[in-house]
Amino acid sequence: MVPLLKPAHVQARLQFAKEHPDDPEEAWEKVMWSDETKIELFEIKTPLAVFWRKKEGEYNSKNTIPTMKHGGGNMMLWGCFSAKSTGRLHRIEGRMDGATYREILGKNLLALVRALKMGRRWVFQHDNDPKHTARATKEWLHKKHFKVLESPSQSLDLNPVENLWRELKLCVAQRQPQNLKDLEKTCMEKWAKILAAVCANLVKNYRK
Repeated sequence: MVPLLKPAHVQARLQFAKEHPDDPEEAWEKVMWSDETKIELFEIKTPLAVFWRKKEGEYNSKNTIPTMKHGGGNMMLWGCFSAKSTGRLHRIEGRMDGATYREILGKNLLALVRALKMGRRWVFQHDNDPKHTARATKEWLHKKHFKVLESPSQSLDLNPVENLWRELKLCVAQRQPQNLKDLEKTCMEKWAKILAAVCANLVKNYRK
């Protein structure tokens, strides 16, 4: 999928490329990539089926296919990963604003960096969503002494975590959870089972 780009987006992407032309592979291995995504129940539609039925029986339950309005519910997730492993997957409860975002980072980020032994030169990546670039968030990150790599907007293809979201959503489609509780459980289980080699390969191929 190719993102819709305005001239400003193109310029930002070019600038991003100019700022990181010769970054060694080891530098990308120090990055903690992060992102949010929305996952729907019954997100993947079944193939279209065509069949004939008699007019007098057109509304018989045997001849109809039930549908679920608005996908049956959804949930927002925040996740992160590095070349070493997936990080924590966090379900976002309620409205996602700057305060909620900073709370998620406070509960998850530093503990994960220490657990993965990423060292002092690690870098935190997020895109320039308004919640991420808000003054309060920037000040919070500065006080924590976190070095930040901001990706340009409309540039999902520049964040390798999108590949993990795709795998997660395919797994959900295959497992077909029937409610939000099962959906959350499925997501958490799948995320925890993503191999370290998959993470390492995504980062290794990032510059290609």
